[in-house]
Amino acid sequence: MVDSRSSNDGVVIRRRRECLKCSKRFTTYERVEKIHISVIKRGNIREDFDRGKMLEGVLKACQKRPISLDRIEQLVDEVGQEIEAEGKKEIKSEEIGNIVMNKLQSLDDVAYVRFASVYRQFKDVNQFMSEIKSILNEEKRNDKRGR
Repeated sequence: MVDSRSSNDGVVIRRRRECLKCSKRFTTYERVEKIHISVIKRGNIREDFDRGKMLEGVLKACQKRPISLDRIEQLVDEVGQEIEAEGKKEIKSEEIGNIVMNKLQSLDDVAYVRFASVYRQFKDVNQFMSEIKSILNEEKRNDKRGR
């Protein structure tokens, strides 16, 4: 038995399936692959863009935070769509990281700092403190504007 539904504005097809042997139900998600994108990593190493790898990093950053899996998936989809919309065949990993960080910062400050610490390779507590102070200063500026 298969139950199919379109989601995310038709970008993803969700299929609810049932194993013919054990009758266990499971869900699969199908996405249309659009263009092949290579990621240029540190040291000029190139590898294929891997949505799963990005999702894994965002999931780690959001671990034990009040953020639903659906919202995390949506964030990763938004990043992927933004990258595809640029129409480039190659993108630097720094660009991807910056897009993810911008989206995480508006979603959850703790997840943002966690992701930034790995992405920017913080070496000591001072780098953490600097990033946290930056967030706090931004919040103060926004509070003053809102009053």
